[in-house]
Amino acid sequence: MALTPKYAVGDSIVLKGGFVRTEMASRTCTIAAVLPSDGRRAQYRVRFEAENFDRRILESDIDASQSVSSPRQSDAVVDIQSGSWLKTSSIKVRK
Repeated sequence: MALTPKYAVGDSIVLKGGFVRTEMASRTCTIAAVLPSDGRRAQYRVRFEAENFDRRILESDIDASQSVSSPRQSDAVVDIQSGSWLKTSSIKVRK
């Protein structure tokens, strides 16, 4: 069974409090890449705004109550009855 990561590239997350990082601002970072799992846990490469390097973290290091994950395409509800957003009658063709 493949492990599906909860967060996606570009998500802003908050790490759990620890000995080094205690302030909320210093615990907030952005996911730069989703790494292959180690078999049991999802892994991410994250970057803090004040740093010029990435860190590897595990999904268990993320404070889920403070972080918001992006909805997955398979989880998104698509309204089929609304039709296409593209209106072919409004397209102008130059000759």
